[in-house]
Amino acid sequence: MSDNTQQLTQREEGAVARNGQREQERRVTLTPPVDIVEDSKAVTLWADLPGVSKDRLEIRVHDGSLTIEGESAVPSPANVRLSHAEVRAPFFARRFTISDDFDTSKIEANLKDGVLKLVIPRREQAQPRRIEVNIG
Repeated sequence: MSDNTQQLTQREEGAVARNGQREQERRVTLTPPVDIVEDSKAVTLWADLPGVSKDRLEIRVHDGSLTIEGESAVPSPANVRLSHAEVRAPFFARRFTISDDFDTSKIEANLKDGVLKLVIPRREQAQPRRIEVNIG
């Protein structure tokens, strides 16, 4: 890293000064790994979001689409000059399509130890049910 290179925090949009020139900064976007388990009552989704806090996490549902976005906070100690960083404050983003069988108004979300757990319940009408057969 040269002395002419300025280290700046990431911004979604904006210009960055490097060696006296202005360039557009690009956000590093990572796709978090996700495990999905489905049963007759709900779908449970676990997403790995290391370093993402509740206030930097956004979960949206709109028009049958579930969007998860979060930015990791990578703290650096005061009075320490960072000389090398492989990934600095990564931005996580993932999008899923949700069918009408699920009740998006009742989604439960829990974030613990960098793992987001979402439980998306099925609508009662979409849950399997047993139909009694009458004879005669």
